[in-house]
Amino acid sequence: MRNFLRPPACNAWCRIGFLLGAFTLFSANAQAEPIRGAGSTFAAPIIHLWSRDYEALRTDGGEFTSPDWRVDYEPVGSLAGVMRLDQPETDFAATDAPLTAEELAKRGLAQFPVVMGGIVVVANLDNVGAGELRLTGPVIADIYLGKVTKWSDPAIKAINPDLALPDATIEVLRREDGSGSTFTFTSFLSKVSPEWKEKVGADTLVKWPMGRGEKGTGGLASLTTATKNSISYLEYGQVVRLGLPFAALQNQSGAFIRPAPEAFEAGLATVAWDGAKGFSADTTNLAGEKAYPMAVVTYAVVPKDRGEGRINRVLDLFRVAFSRGADEASALGYIPVPSALAGQIEAYWTANLGAVNN
Repeated sequence: MRNFLRPPACNAWCRIGFLLGAFTLFSANAQAEPIRGAGSTFAAPIIHLWSRDYEALRTDGGEFTSPDWRVDYEPVGSLAGVMRLDQPETDFAATDAPLTAEELAKRGLAQFPVVMGGIVVVANLDNVGAGELRLTGPVIADIYLGKVTKWSDPAIKAINPDLALPDATIEVLRREDGSGSTFTFTSFLSKVSPEWKEKVGADTLVKWPMGRGEKGTGGLASLTTATKNSISYLEYGQVVRLGLPFAALQNQSGAFIRPAPEAFEAGLATVAWDGAKGFSADTTNLAGEKAYPMAVVTYAVVPKDRGEGRINRVLDLFRVAFSRGADEASALGYIPVPSALAGQIEAYWTANLGAVNN
């Protein structure tokens, strides 16, 4: 009777076939590469968390993993991330400053939102708690223009009559690298201050009239924490995690709104998302009585020439993020992509990137 516990003898051809199969498997593994992305420091914490979860999900509790399921994301700033798309090994960029429909068409790119949040103004003042200080857009613009230089300036006292503010020089801090947070902040100032719009304008990288610069959201947060009497602009979740005192900002309706997820959502709810424009939207100085005026959206930008396999790996990453990563995003102070918008985005993938559901 045949012994089923013992494999049949392997002749020379069998051994050759085995070796060829092993070589093929080795070659496939050697060619496997991680999903490579770069860009936004604003969104880096949640992208890193989603990346970890994505590999764990695709590994499915087993011991075997593959570089194809890993994500190599470098938080180099929005501008640098988009520039990295010129490097053929980069699969996607993350930017908080959306590209226009014309730019996308010219460069053969697709673009869609992946997470949302808010940029808040931080004032590191002793004995002033979070949300106690009130600021308006024009006053912030004048601070960054060098026209308002003391916390005791009458322009600040006028909107904070009951707050004891120090007679101290305002230490102006800002990003020095190409930043989507800078784009959001300077876009807001350009809308509320004609002088700012004329002299500085809105961009990821601007010629600042004054102030000390630092690279990256983390770098600016560290500098802000260490600098008393300073003012800066940072990502909401990071500000809350660090316990930094943020300001309440005046919105279009004249109300002073403290930054919070529901205040960002109130403004973002008014946005009409259009896939034909790569979902590019202006999310600063949004209307709404309860809206905080500086919401921000991080977009993934994907080159259309990367090939079906590489493109679908990127889409698979964000498909999992949309379906499983909302609670994690909320816990870090972000706003997850709403389910209705996620549906629009998946339809956009099919129409523009030939998406294949996994």
